[in-house]
Amino acid sequence: MKLNRFEDTDKFYDRVTEYLLQHESHHCLLLRIVSTLIRNPKAYNSQPYSVTVEAEGDIVAVAIRIPPSNLMVSKIGDLKALDIIAGDLYKNGETIPGVRGLKVETESFARQWQTLTGQSYELSMQFRTYQLDEVQPITKIPGYLRPANESDCPLLINWLEAFQIETAGATQQNIELAVERYLGRKSLYFWQDEIPVSVVGGTKVSPNAALIGPVYTAPEYRRKGYASASVTAVSQILLDRGCRYCFLFTDLANPTSNHIYQAIGYQPVCDWDEYRFKTNSQPL
Repeated sequence: MKLNRFEDTDKFYDRVTEYLLQHESHHCLLLRIVSTLIRNPKAYNSQPYSVTVEAEGDIVAVAIRIPPSNLMVSKIGDLKALDIIAGDLYKNGETIPGVRGLKVETESFARQWQTLTGQSYELSMQFRTYQLDEVQPITKIPGYLRPANESDCPLLINWLEAFQIETAGATQQNIELAVERYLGRKSLYFWQDEIPVSVVGGTKVSPNAALIGPVYTAPEYRRKGYASASVTAVSQILLDRGCRYCFLFTDLANPTSNHIYQAIGYQPVCDWDEYRFKTNSQPL
């Protein structure tokens, strides 16, 4: 097996898209990152780490990392490919805070990274990917959906920062840049009940599919059905625009979100894990 590292985003996109689309539901987050890089090469502040591992001309693994975020790995055809990726990162002196991907793949990578670096690891989050093909009707909720616009920037920055702190414990990206990117592709919507009460993103990530997220309702407006109403409305918009299905991620530690999305019509398809590497360990 051979590792190929890509500096050119277009070449990376051309090489990996067919492989990622073979298991689209497993790769929807990877597809979003790659499609973002294609639409806006300056969307992120740092050079991505973008690699494939191939055997006899066929891809067996894809990995990408946008520093300072975690490494993200694809569905793996041969788990030995993860040893090659870990070895490449280690050889080049890369430090990574963690890894995210399907359950078997992430645990395998975390074990190999510990072997190479001496860093221990711990399971930090568990996610479930859901897929929707048809929206199910829900109880009517007061308010309406509207696109976010430039005048909403201060509120969007505050809410997306709160969302990241709530879900990840800290902000993991430049929030102002993220808001600019969302507004540029017109992929953020508010649920408006006299005032904005919830925000939802929805982005087409492939010819067939869209990814819903982020989904955030300010604490004072929760448990009123706003998130359900906004996700339902945005999902229907994306289906009406030609997407065959929509995907979203939920934190398995949040039973409320897992319940409300299934009521809308989202069905579970696979689980993801995130491991965090402990920085207090010393390399071997």
